[in-house]
Amino acid sequence: MGYTAVHPAWGRLDASLDDLRCGRAWADVHRAKGLRLGCPECGGRVFARASQHGVRHFYHQVRPLDCELANESPEHHLLKLELAMAGRAAGRRAELEVSSESRNWRADVMVFDEDGRPFMALEAQLSPMTPDEARMRTDRYAQDGVAVCWVSLQDRPWERSVPSLRVRFPSQRGESWTVWRGMVRYVWEPRTLKKEGKWAHITCPLGDAIEWILDGRARTHTAANGTVWWTAPAYEQLALARARMEAEAEAAKRAAAAERDRQEKEQRRQAAEQRALQRQAELLERQAELQRLAGFFEYAGLDATVWETFTQKVRSASGQAIVYGNQSRSHGNGLLVYARPRWASEKFKLAGVVCPHPEALSRWPAGLTILVPNQTWLAHIQTRARSPLKVAVLNPATGRSTFIRVSPSPDAARVRSLP
Repeated sequence: MGYTAVHPAWGRLDASLDDLRCGRAWADVHRAKGLRLGCPECGGRVFARASQHGVRHFYHQVRPLDCELANESPEHHLLKLELAMAGRAAGRRAELEVSSESRNWRADVMVFDEDGRPFMALEAQLSPMTPDEARMRTDRYAQDGVAVCWVSLQDRPWERSVPSLRVRFPSQRGESWTVWRGMVRYVWEPRTLKKEGKWAHITCPLGDAIEWILDGRARTHTAANGTVWWTAPAYEQLALARARMEAEAEAAKRAAAAERDRQEKEQRRQAAEQRALQRQAELLERQAELQRLAGFFEYAGLDATVWETFTQKVRSASGQAIVYGNQSRSHGNGLLVYARPRWASEKFKLAGVVCPHPEALSRWPAGLTILVPNQTWLAHIQTRARSPLKVAVLNPATGRSTFIRVSPSPDAARVRSLP
């Protein structure tokens, strides 16, 4: 059954309108003898009648199997009428079962704009349809400049990919059709990034939803995951404001991270530069130290190239921080070595002498260590010792360290000078 029929002279009739859209009364077609009316879909003969609830419609004399209008379910039939009534209640011209001139689409309800042009199709879609079919049919309308809203009674796989509403059938007489999916609002209170924003479905009468859509107070919105909803522009602006805040916060976060990276790179550069300067200063200091000790090296017969190794062994042997003083005549022209515990604040104290002349060892302080680089110097010390001595042989060539207590030599008293 359908709401429209075609008369040879009167043209297209709409049973949902008081004047049948052709200036005639329902009595002119209901139970009128000899009247020939045709189905706008299949062309078959139809007759006018009213249901037990008073709903006027047209029915086929013989129901054809391939005519969509003839095989509509009662739910589909009532939902179409409700959509048409909602469009008209919104102050729009809304006609049932309108086809395009090329017959590439037929709208359950077509709403026209102020200039009489097709504006929006309201489709009661209760039969199965795939998401691809829904998008294809939506695009087919769009090619003719017509928007569309698909309306269903239950969850369908296509409803998230095209503009749609899911409605509930009135449970009893006097109740209205209710939208419970597809019309959404953006919830974000308080409006700070600490509070998550989300889209929430709202429940409203179908007539209100259709009015909002036709008046532009609700429009399609495509979420980030591709889901299509109806919502108010103000909610879109609110979601946009939060997205902008998120973008600004993310940009600030990236800028802060970039600044931290820049500062860290600058700190690393400065640290590397400082280390390079420090190494250069240390090199200059070592060169100056080696130049200062050139006379001592000549006296002791030491090679300046092994002095750093010898110094490391002195530090290792003492376990303390050390510095070299000058050659001391009172200590047999040996090089004075001062030491203190590492990281201590006390002053350096004299702890040893490097390569003192053997003739100066007659009254050697008991706590003062003699440091020599090889066995030759040890032999000189041993043959000329006039008092007990502590000797550390720190050989930079072999890497060995030997600690010896030297007793006075019996022949030391007879030795007046070096041979």
